[in-house]
Amino acid sequence: MGDVRDASMDTAISQYCKKIPFYWPFSMVCLPDVRAPKSTGTEKQKELEGARFMNEIAPGDFVVLLDERGKEFTSRQFSEFIEKKSIEVAKNLVFVVGGPYGFSKEVYGRADSLMSLSKMTFPHEMVRLFFVEQIYRAGTIMRGEPYHHD
Repeated sequence: MGDVRDASMDTAISQYCKKIPFYWPFSMVCLPDVRAPKSTGTEKQKELEGARFMNEIAPGDFVVLLDERGKEFTSRQFSEFIEKKSIEVAKNLVFVVGGPYGFSKEVYGRADSLMSLSKMTFPHEMVRLFFVEQIYRAGTIMRGEPYHHD
């Protein structure tokens, strides 16, 4: 959720987003922040954000939530995961980055898988950058290109 406020980070994210379609069909949907009064509790905030997420997810989509409790992958394992899912999934492989408080129960209930980039917590903008770089890297691994080094 939310905008990327750092211009250099936005540029880096955009550069990877332009490269990814060489390997797979790709689009990034950035939902606007939920503007709720400060008195809104975290559960209500997650519900409001969750409703926006649910409006973007279609039946048949395979939904992966980026969540600290999710499975961690090496870059090679992630490449294999995407390659496998690109064949198996009826519609779209959808990765969801949540808001600052995480996901609503409804979104967790719709998820097909949880994935973690790290046990550490990162700002939302960095997660976007790290994640699009890893999607790009997965494509280069799949094609045997020299970008990734073991």
